[in-house]
Amino acid sequence: HPGIMFSINVSDEGMNMGPFDSNYRCYSVSMFPSSDKQTFEEGGKIMMPPSALKALTRLNVEHPMMFRLTNHRRKRKTHCGVLEFVADEGRIYIPYWMMRNLLLDEGDIVQVQSASVPVATFS
Repeated sequence: HPGIMFSINVSDEGMNMGPFDSNYRCYSVSMFPSSDKQTFEEGGKIMMPPSALKALTRLNVEHPMMFRLTNHRRKRKTHCGVLEFVADEGRIYIPYWMMRNLLLDEGDIVQVQSASVPVATFS
């Protein structure tokens, strides 16, 4: 169709990056008011605020939603999914093991970007 333009950004790791890119204060699951912290703690998913879901829906981000978390201060990054969009605005809650991996302390700033992770063909 004439007049339609497509733009894909490819990161240095070869993953297509979507347009969602935001910074949040990061807290461990233990700080989240929930009764099922153990299941959340053992997984690889994060809690994001409702405003993130609104932005992601508007931006038409592909499913399943995947994200790259980056701690620029310590030059560490990882990938994760999202469990729910119920976090306080301006905050994300992540498993403690993920905080340790990213070398984050409670309340540190972390960059969250949408990511398209290639399907595995060998393990």
